[in-house]
Amino acid sequence: MILTVLLTVWGGVFLQACGGAPEEAAAPQPAAESGEGTPVKAAFIYVSPVGDAGWTLAHDTARLAIDALPYVETAYTEAVPEGAEAERTISQYVRDGYNLIFTTSFGYMDPTINVAAASPEVTFMHCSGFKTADNVGTYFGRMYQPRYLSGIVAGEMTESGIIGYVAAHPIPEVIRGINAFTLGVRSANPQAKVHVVWTQTWYDPAREREAAESLLDIGADVIAQHQDTPAPQQAAEKRGHYSLGYNSDMASFAPAAHLTAPVWNWEVIYRRVVEEVHDGSWTSYQYWGGLEDGVVGLAPFSDLVPQETRDAVAAAQAEIVAGNWDVFTGPINRRESPGWRMVSGWKMATCSA
Repeated sequence: MILTVLLTVWGGVFLQACGGAPEEAAAPQPAAESGEGTPVKAAFIYVSPVGDAGWTLAHDTARLAIDALPYVETAYTEAVPEGAEAERTISQYVRDGYNLIFTTSFGYMDPTINVAAASPEVTFMHCSGFKTADNVGTYFGRMYQPRYLSGIVAGEMTESGIIGYVAAHPIPEVIRGINAFTLGVRSANPQAKVHVVWTQTWYDPAREREAAESLLDIGADVIAQHQDTPAPQQAAEKRGHYSLGYNSDMASFAPAAHLTAPVWNWEVIYRRVVEEVHDGSWTSYQYWGGLEDGVVGLAPFSDLVPQETRDAVAAAQAEIVAGNWDVFTGPINRRESPGWRMVSGWKMATCSA
């Protein structure tokens, strides 16, 4: 099933400074450069530990980048369960005087909306959700674009024609990524199959590793993932097969297996939001940037990836960035039922474009 989501237009924030001749007073600087404006106390709620090497690490890398701005102070809480505990954590940051709160997991959506309703003076940005309010916006990226590109790599590199995908939860962003990845695989290798195992967790290294092993057991020779740790890649490396990471460049964790990874650069949106809160221009919106913004991309290729594969990826990426084509451009006239079945205790699906 191909899912559609609401697209929003990226409205860039352009900053400039200018000075007069030596005998004249310097022209006023915008608040974001001069340090004038509303001080920003920004809190981040993370679903997994910062040391996960993936999803949360990518968010925290961006947090550190904006923390260096003179008018920004940041704090974070890691490994916050989705649900009631998240609502308590968000509420505590409101009580502590934070005026900007980023909630970085899909399951934080309702807790964010609930706290925001009682805190109209605070700005909230929720990652990957769809609910908004006057003081709540959403942000995400077109990760399906680099997912497609990584699918080209997988399709080119597989010899068995079986590609394994370790997936977290069957929510729209994950399913959309699997669809895009499969389309990329099939563009390079029409006979290849993508087998998906659901772990029902974002962060569980042992379970992720076991899921990857179950896919390797059925003949997968490339392992991809929508998980927060490098465990699936390490399982592939141990068996002498290839892997594709996610969230950040995980090459150092499985150097003999790692091909590339769809990665996030959250600083693109975090810098924009703190500037808007600082200068008073923020209003609720839904951000969904793509390769052209730099919020998503591919990690560097390893030496395992041949030049012809790199060239194929570069050509597809150029078409997407130029706006000439996008992943879910039709006609898409063939779909297979997921056909859920239990394999060694795992719920598994076979996907094709």
